[in-house]
Amino acid sequence: MPTTILTDLFAVIAPVFLLAATGFTWAKSGRAFDTNQLTPIITNIGTPCLILSSLMKTAPDFANLGVMAGAALMAMTAMAVIGFTILKLAGLPMRAFLPALIFPNNGNMGLPLCMFAFGEKGLALGIAYFVMLPLTQFTLGQAMASGHMSVLKLLKTPVVWAVILSLLLLGTDTQLPRWAANTINLTGQFTLPLMLMALGVSLARLEVRSLGRSLVLSCLRVFGGLALGIAIATVLGLEGVTFGVVVIQTAMPVAVFNYLFAQLYNNHPEEVAGMVVISTVVSFVSLPFILAWVL
Repeated sequence: MPTTILTDLFAVIAPVFLLAATGFTWAKSGRAFDTNQLTPIITNIGTPCLILSSLMKTAPDFANLGVMAGAALMAMTAMAVIGFTILKLAGLPMRAFLPALIFPNNGNMGLPLCMFAFGEKGLALGIAYFVMLPLTQFTLGQAMASGHMSVLKLLKTPVVWAVILSLLLLGTDTQLPRWAANTINLTGQFTLPLMLMALGVSLARLEVRSLGRSLVLSCLRVFGGLALGIAIATVLGLEGVTFGVVVIQTAMPVAVFNYLFAQLYNNHPEEVAGMVVISTVVSFVSLPFILAWVL
């Protein structure tokens, strides 16, 4: 592999790995990192501001936003069908493992990778893909884990309102006042570093159980997602940055929120935690090859 490609790959992967490793080391050293307080700040303040500022700065057209959102829905639907079939044949509990297969870590890992790989345009497209995750995870995902659906939970999710506001501003070609735009932009800037550090802290605190089963399901999440991403991007005729973003986002590991829901509703949380850890390790190993292809 040429030196220039290796340098480009390292420039993309290193920030993601090093910030996650910083969080991991911080937690392992016994220092305080209150995820119960920081996660709501990241989710309810940082992420909505990041969405709003990124979409307003890059102003992607509605066609691209629709394509990315459609690709995300196609990927989750296909993985739901595949995951349901495999879990049914294997006799494994759906409420525990199906959400972990459907909902990848498009936020903590996917967004930084899209940003470092393709710049502001990649981040905006990555966000257009990512927003479908909270929309579905806090409705269908929570319904799978708990056995009931709460639309009210979705309406209380700030990410949803950030997306609606962004679309309204873009659709009417309206600019925010400079003071508001600067405030939102500054607030959004802390989101990606804290996302990665929080990911590292979460990995440090999770325990791996049932290694063999977790490994198989983790590989299904990462490599199955990768295959779906390639197929979907090809069918949609995507090229360049849009192709790369779809492939990256579909190949992400199990999202940490799947473990939180599994723990909340007592759906084999130890094994779901194992899937989060193992799939993240598998993802880090496979990323150089995926990025070498899409860059």
